Amino acid sequence: MISTLAQVALGGAIGASLRYLSGVAAIRAMGPGFPWATLTVNIVGSLAMGLFAGFVANKGGQHLAPFVMTGLLGGFTTFSAFSLDTITLFERGAMGQAAIYVLGSVCLSVLALFAGLLISRGVFA
Repeated sequence: MISTLAQVALGGAIGASLRYLSGVAAIRAMGPGFPWATLTVNIVGSLAMGLFAGFVANKGGQHLAPFVMTGLLGGFTTFSAFSLDTITLFERGAMGQAAIYVLGSVCLSVLALFAGLLISRGVFA
């Protein structure tokens, strides 16, 4: 358990650092007008999650999943985990559940963030 937690923590620190550096690079390259950094890490992280999940399924290496999937890619972008969950539901034939998951995740997360802002503005303003 401690070893797995250490793998997740190390991977998370690396992933979060890479996300920060990607954000700095994107702003320098394309300017601050559009969230290019977030879009880029979401796409790259999802591609990496797919590549790694396919690798593990075909070649083994499940012991690396806590470091790579939960830690590194989770620290880089949780969107990769969201994408994997969506495709897993899709591949199971649970199209309705996949649609509910996508719509629920996006809509409810945006609404929750908005609610958090409203609450914090009321409390801390």
